Amino acid sequence: MKVKCDTQGIETASQSVKNGGIVVYPTDTVYGIGCDPYNKKSVEKIYQIKQRPKTKPFPILAYSIDVASEIVEFDKDSKKIAEKFWPGPLTLILKLRDEKLKESLNLSEKIAIRVPNNQCLQSLLKNSKFLIGTSANLSGENAFTKSEECYQRVKEYDIFLDGGNIEGGGESTILEMIQGKPTIHRAGALKKEEIIEFL
Repeated sequence: MKVKCDTQGIETASQSVKNGGIVVYPTDTVYGIGCDPYNKKSVEKIYQIKQRPKTKPFPILAYSIDVASEIVEFDKDSKKIAEKFWPGPLTLILKLRDEKLKESLNLSEKIAIRVPNNQCLQSLLKNSKFLIGTSANLSGENAFTKSEECYQRVKEYDIFLDGGNIEGGGESTILEMIQGKPTIHRAGALKKEEIIEFL
């Protein structure tokens, strides 16, 4: 089912997430696919849809830094970076404190998390707080920025939240502070130089 990024569409998508549904949504970088990260069955389904190996855990999206703080522990530098670059195309790897998420996402110590800069997705996250935040393409294929292409190619979701074409600069940059040094796990839209300069 395709819905618009309006009040009714957001409400429909939010209800679907609450009921264990799979939602395709626009982000500030590419189209993503997600569900309630606490729902193990829904998480399993996304692994199947993406044909993604179970050895690759999913990142999650949060509504805000405050909401993220409910489940992760920020070190001093990560907090500073988050306050500067969130919402935006930066994923941080942080210590996970939420035992239920460790169980549902099959994680031990850490999680990749970000706050996206997309109005439509922010409205959805306002209701859901957290979502699985992985790109909507099959594992190993290129991510989608065009709404119609994504709608035609992705299968087995419940709701497609149509935010039009995305003018993003590629996928998010994944960063982790290791012993006080910024380590890039995936180069993306945000350049390492910008982060280092800021630190």
